[in-house]
Amino acid sequence: MIPREEHKVKIGFFGAAGEVTGSCTLVETGDCRFLVDCGMFQGGREARTKNLNAFKFGFDVRSIDFVLLTHAHIDHSGLLPLLSVLGYRGPVYATPATIDLLQVLLRDSAHIQEKESEWQLRHQRRRGGSGKPAMQPPLYTVAQAEASLKLLRPAPYRELIHPAETVAVNFHDAGHILGSSWLEVTVTGEGKPRRMVFSGDLGMCDRPVLHDPEKLVPEADVLFIESTYGGRLHRPFAETEDEIVAAFERTRHTHGNLIMPAFAVGRTQEIIYILADLVRSERLAPLKITIDSPMATAATHITWEHPDLMDSHTRELIAWMKQHPAKMKVEFVADVDGSRALNEVRSGAVIISASGMCDAGRIKYHLRENLPRSECSILITGFQAAGTLGRRLVDGARLVNIFGKSVPVRAAIHTVGGLSAHADQAGLLDWLRGFHTPPQHAYVVHGEAAASAAFAQAIHDQLGWPMPHLPRLGERISL
Repeated sequence: MIPREEHKVKIGFFGAAGEVTGSCTLVETGDCRFLVDCGMFQGGREARTKNLNAFKFGFDVRSIDFVLLTHAHIDHSGLLPLLSVLGYRGPVYATPATIDLLQVLLRDSAHIQEKESEWQLRHQRRRGGSGKPAMQPPLYTVAQAEASLKLLRPAPYRELIHPAETVAVNFHDAGHILGSSWLEVTVTGEGKPRRMVFSGDLGMCDRPVLHDPEKLVPEADVLFIESTYGGRLHRPFAETEDEIVAAFERTRHTHGNLIMPAFAVGRTQEIIYILADLVRSERLAPLKITIDSPMATAATHITWEHPDLMDSHTRELIAWMKQHPAKMKVEFVADVDGSRALNEVRSGAVIISASGMCDAGRIKYHLRENLPRSECSILITGFQAAGTLGRRLVDGARLVNIFGKSVPVRAAIHTVGGLSAHADQAGLLDWLRGFHTPPQHAYVVHGEAAASAAFAQAIHDQLGWPMPHLPRLGERISL
């Protein structure tokens, strides 16, 4: 356990340092400790080990006073139940929409882990168990995830909260997913107050469904900025629409199915919007699409329950869809039998399913059935982390492993680059231009090593700031 030091601020990086997932930053002041995000590591064989070791870097979880959560994505929230299991009992502050989504996401995360463990046990028994590795238990159970939900406390946008006597926090709209935030944290005490800004994940401006990211505060002493796409620019949105239309046309001509892996929160709702808009503009024929993900179904209904967080164009399109149900039909598959029945459809199906990186959930069954068929198409709609099945498909693998069996890749793989919920390099730099003066300390996080390095260089070259620091996993810094 780290001894507390009066009147100093220390930062510890326990995730999303040199990689995209596992966001977790420890802040220590003279009289309190808190975490910003508590995310799960995802992708690759080492992810489970990282998750198990996430809180073994030298701090006692019971010494944490509170947690601030930027948004609901599992790579920012997914270890909250484990934190609770290890003894944390303090509050977790998040926006009301984030709390609504976490009711679904954390339960689903636990459910997937339980099912994966059950599958491993069955697979081990079928093989006789001799010489095989023991079944890996879930990081946490559904019951433990539900217990952690009791720790959540609402923090509406732009309403100052005081989670500790010397800490004030403002949540601002980050435009990334429903309820996402960037945080303005002010730490007081003896001497000058320190203002820290945590970007969380920032969205692109002028994108469907959500409002643009709220403008930055004019100054800060310390900045933590994401860099998921810090080394590249997204394709123009018009080109993305052209790519989607081309994938649909190709699949219509070959009489196959079109499968779209999509993140259940944010991406699925954005795809529904884009497809409906393409139908309304007559670039696509009337469509019937199937959402085969209980979590995506729940997230879509939650999104519609927060119209104040949607932009005016989205509200208008939702009204159009209600007036023209025959032109844009969206069906939600609830049970396993309905999901299995989709695998019997050989032509004309448009299926959106999770997980977005293809590593869990019902999408794996649809890929297993449709990847070997050359008449089918797979439309990759989002970022694919290193080590994931989705990344292997994007990288051109001709043979992949699904449920322990080799599956040939004969379907056409389409990758669209303009649907990211993350701002690209230009979007991130534009947001940073909101600072009147450079922060004293800037840390580039939440990006693969090359992307973070490229973005740090761009900040230095294009904004004229001192070179930001690229923290390492487990690194501690004293301000």
